[in-house]
This record gives sequence, C-alpha cells and structure tokens, in this order.
Amino acid sequence: MNMHERIMSGKLFTDMCEGMPEERNQAKRLMAAFNATTPDTLEERFRIQKEMLNEKSGSVWIEPPFYFCYGRHITLGEGTYVNFNCNFVDDGLITVGKNVMFGPAVTIATVGHPIRPDLRGLMYTDHVTICDNVWIGENVTICPGVTIGENSVIGAGAVVTKDIPANSIAVGNPARVLREINERDMEYYYKDRKIEEDDLAEEQALRGNQ
Repeated sequence: MNMHERIMSGKLFTDMCEGMPEERNQAKRLMAAFNATTPDTLEERFRIQKEMLNEKSGSVWIEPPFYFCYGRHITLGEGTYVNFNCNFVDDGLITVGKNVMFGPAVTIATVGHPIRPDLRGLMYTDHVTICDNVWIGENVTICPGVTIGENSVIGAGAVVTKDIPANSIAVGNPARVLREINERDMEYYYKDRKIEEDDLAEEQALRGNQ
C-alpha cells in the first residue's frame, strides 16, 4: 500500500512524498488564479473551476475566495452554490450532492491528528458526504467522517461532529437535531411569512423579465 492508498483508506499518513507537495502547489496555483478572477472574467473563472475541482457540469457557482488543499478530491453536484470564504480541507474525499447551498465561511475538514502527543504529526482522513438539497448556514464547521442527509438544514455557527439524518434541522456546538422538517415549513418560508402562490408567480415573472 502506497501513501496515497493509505490516505484514502483512513490509515495514518504524512503528505510530503509521492509528489503530494507538488500536487498541492499546483492546486494552490489554480486556487490563486480562480480567486483573482472578477465579475468581468467569468469565462476564465469557470474554466479554472473545471480544472481545479471534480466538477464538470458547469452549473456550480463558487464565490471567490475559495480555499482547498488538492481540489481534485472535491465533487460538487449540479446546481450547488458555494458562498465566499469557504474552506474545504480535502485530504480525504468531499462529496456534495445536487442543489446544495453553502453560506459564507463554511469549513469542511476531512483530516485529523491522533490525540497521542508523540503521534500528532501524523494525520488520518475520514470522508465527508453532503446529500442533495442540503442548506449549510454561515460559519458552519463539518468535521471528518460526517454525512448530512438530503434536504437537511444546518444552522449558522454549528459544529457538525456526527451524522445528521435526512429532512432535519440541526443547530449548535456540537450540532444536534432540533426537529424534523414538517408541514408548517411547506407553508411558511420565515416566521409568520406565508408562502403564497400568487407571490411566487410574481417573483417568477420578474425573474423572467431579466
């Protein structure tokens, strides 16, 4: 088993061999180029995005700046939106489903260190999976090994250390399930603000006029 295989299998590893420093340096070059793009250079931004990540759909939107280790270990599904200042520590795999929304300054970590002091210079990975239609609030931290089920919402500032089931709202540090998504959520979009069909139609018409 080589070092790359050790990393993907969750064994202890170091990352200064088998060309990994060069991989990270090349990833950082792409990251710097991506983060230097502007609203006037969107074509270049999308070109770099496809090169630096495992994302070929063309329907993923990432707001610069965006930070990562390798890039190629990140898979983003169609329609996903990543707000600015997000940090994806992708020594292990980060797999994101379709139509996922990330608020600003979200951190996903796939790597950790042993608690034992004399081994703390070593690392291990545990992959992170975020299923379809999840909404991650601002300043959320997602720890190694976590899976977040489809449709769930993670409240701002939460630290997610364990799996979150589908159709749940989770908050806090450590994050806990507050409640399931329910029928009232299908009727109200915020506090006492009701979802009205004519209001949705008006918004859609305005969007169509752009």
